[in-house]
Amino acid sequence: MYLQTIVLVAHVGIALLIIGLVLLQRGKGADAGTGFGAGASGTVFGARGSATFFSRMTGVLAALFFATSLGLAYLATQQTAPTSLLEAAPALESAEPPPAAEPEPASDAPQPQQEPAAEPAPAPAPAPE
Repeated sequence: MYLQTIVLVAHVGIALLIIGLVLLQRGKGADAGTGFGAGASGTVFGARGSATFFSRMTGVLAALFFATSLGLAYLATQQTAPTSLLEAAPALESAEPPPAAEPEPASDAPQPQQEPAAEPAPAPAPAPE
């Protein structure tokens, strides 16, 4: 469980780094502006160095992203499904109710007596027509 959480956090971090590197890279069409005086104003790592550095880092991060994807898929298949509490309970062998609990022994304190239930009054007879 903890290993899966660690791999998942690394997976999301790698994905965010890939997004950042892709956004920092210049596209192929960006070189068209160099003919109009832009020159080397967009280069940080030299004329060709930025493309090589960013493309290599993107490739490394992409390989790590695929590895963490495969790792998460493997870890997901190794988990066991949670068991139901109802399925884990022992099955009852018969439908008979459990035996009644024995009454507790009388204590020294007097217990209030329950009055017997009064019999219900008979229903009145219907009136003759």
